[in-house]
Amino acid sequence: MFPITLRPDQMAKELAEFGEKLTHGSRTLAGIGDIEVGACAKEVVYQEDKLTLYRYQPRVKQPHPVPLLIVYALVNRPYMTDLQEDRSLVRGLLDAGLDVYLIDWGYPDAADRFLNLDDYINGYIRRCVDRIRARSAQERINLLGICQGGAFSLCFSALHPERVRNLVTMVTPVDFHTPDNLLSHWVRQIDVDLLVDTLGNVPGELLNWTFLTLKPFRLTGQKYVDLVNILEKEEAARNFLRMEKWIFDSPDQAGEAFREFVKQFFQDNGLVKGTVEIGGRRVDLKDLSMPVFNVYATQDHLVPPASSLAMKSLVGTRDYSEFAFRGGHIGIYVSGRAQKEIPAAVAEWLNARSG
Repeated sequence: MFPITLRPDQMAKELAEFGEKLTHGSRTLAGIGDIEVGACAKEVVYQEDKLTLYRYQPRVKQPHPVPLLIVYALVNRPYMTDLQEDRSLVRGLLDAGLDVYLIDWGYPDAADRFLNLDDYINGYIRRCVDRIRARSAQERINLLGICQGGAFSLCFSALHPERVRNLVTMVTPVDFHTPDNLLSHWVRQIDVDLLVDTLGNVPGELLNWTFLTLKPFRLTGQKYVDLVNILEKEEAARNFLRMEKWIFDSPDQAGEAFREFVKQFFQDNGLVKGTVEIGGRRVDLKDLSMPVFNVYATQDHLVPPASSLAMKSLVGTRDYSEFAFRGGHIGIYVSGRAQKEIPAAVAEWLNARSG
């Protein structure tokens, strides 16, 4: 028996309905205009090369005296943490009374071709941390590293523990060789020397399409078919386009830093083996003596939970905690449940250790 029944009258009805939705949708899209991102007021407190350090305007009268610096990945743009008013990790942290700073890496160009991990971690991050320490008169501040920015924060905190009071990591890879890490299986096979020596900086479009092909049917086809069903609602369409703007806003990667990250983290699994070297110094996660809060997503296809959870057996601190968010790599920032759970969990954990 054929499992699918095709009725001409039903097919004609569904095609007519689909056409009506497309007609309404085209009117909605034509009237939306520019897509804005960002919800929270902020000021520039430091700039260097392409980097900008922002401080968000506090939303309570007396924010917590120990500042929190968010270190985002070099991939994609950090406004994912403050996408819109009702989807903002930053807003949730501000409402919880935290004093929030964020590093925006900008868009590297040919002049940045030879920036390496030493420049990013011992250079840019250290100078941002020192600037915040001086502004706040705090000897140590709190760090919150996201994805690759979490790996950078682990390295920075291990190399400069005297500057970090508490470390929070979100969807951060540690063990790059877990069997369920499809991205790592691909990256471990590439000739990164040939790639960087040929291209110089690595195009953001190349990386972006690599991420999309991890879920090709869902991310390049099905979601656009589903889009037709929400186009009658302007706000829903606007939210969809805002996410699309972020997804395809992919900065190029400084070639030398990309080469080092692929070799030391993906191919050599250096955080687990203790072989990562930044600026001639070996990174040993046992040097993480400060409290560590590891937030991971249970359905993360880019950073599988096992990759993050490997951190527990490697850090030197006895004050290590985990928080499992039921969702994926992006949902941990923008889903409705994330707005309720993540800022509150981070703030509660920090407030208990920053008094």
